[in-house]
Amino acid sequence: MLDIDTLFATLADATRRQILAQLLHSGESCVCHLYGTLDISQPKVSRHLAVLREAGLVSSQRRGTWIHYSINPDLPCWAQIILAQMSVGLTLDASASPINSTCCAAK
Repeated sequence: MLDIDTLFATLADATRRQILAQLLHSGESCVCHLYGTLDISQPKVSRHLAVLREAGLVSSQRRGTWIHYSINPDLPCWAQIILAQMSVGLTLDASASPINSTCCAAK
């Protein structure tokens, strides 16, 4: 079972965050699609996917010679929320304010 320390240790790497964001957006992908969009080598993507799989964040399914990866559908709700918010944060425009005044306003 995924615990909070494992989740944040895994998310500490920028490449793994990018992989997760892409999987959240696409639903599933194989290594060949991921390394093409991340501009890093296939072995590096495969190593990061192995870490994500060992942590329980992604699941894999073999189809012929290809292995397709997706976000683990059995993730706890709290982990799904963190990943979704992380993905939103990665897609924010660089000029956007890092603080949402409506959700962080002092009352």
